[in-house]
Amino acid sequence: MSRSSAVIVHEDADVLADAVAARLINRLADAQAQRGSASVVLTGGRIAAKVYANVLASGIRGVVDWSRVDFWWGDERFLPSGDPERNETQAREAFLDHLPVDPERVHPMAASDVVDTPEEAASLYSAELETAAGGTGVPAFDLVLLGIGEDGHVASLFPGNAALDAAGSAVGVHHSPKPPPERVSLTLEALNTAAAAWIIASGPGKAEAVDEALSKRELPAGLVEAQGHTRWLIDKDAAERLKHLEF
Repeated sequence: MSRSSAVIVHEDADVLADAVAARLINRLADAQAQRGSASVVLTGGRIAAKVYANVLASGIRGVVDWSRVDFWWGDERFLPSGDPERNETQAREAFLDHLPVDPERVHPMAASDVVDTPEEAASLYSAELETAAGGTGVPAFDLVLLGIGEDGHVASLFPGNAALDAAGSAVGVHHSPKPPPERVSLTLEALNTAAAAWIIASGPGKAEAVDEALSKRELPAGLVEAQGHTRWLIDKDAAERLKHLEF
């Protein structure tokens, strides 16, 4: 599989969310056309919530057999089940609870009322990923969705944090610069096994991180390289520092 990378700039956050939702539906439908099922790694954040809402509202959402989609998460805040700050809670409320998904194909990371430490949650997730992959590694993700933080982090892989260099498929994260300090994340190694990765950014607050990640390739976001294609799907505000691009 040849690798490619591209930056696609949209007019504003609303257009971006609508476009990503349409792309997501088509990506899953294409995967199902090839082998009958599909898998996606979900992310959290404001723009992701808009994307999920747009998927639910889309007139073409029916082209996907939602009961044959595996839903994974790129990272999770180590908080109790149902906490509104958990990415799982956001995704369920925004669209999963309103689609005919197979509960057995929804794979949340363990919450803090289920296990005692982020390491335990990461270990359980690694085991679940290995089972889905047939006994080793991670399953063939059709798509990984990622937001980017103002510091250039993706999932819960922060610049300078030990978790960024972790091996394996999932890692417990401590000392996150953003609350809560304890999290669980897929490793960079696991994220980069995906057939496609889309990094989504909206707003002027993300512009510096987007520019630095794309120009220096040192921030965590700049280290994302899917096996097939990597797309930076951003709006004009997030692209405002990319002076070398024409759009």
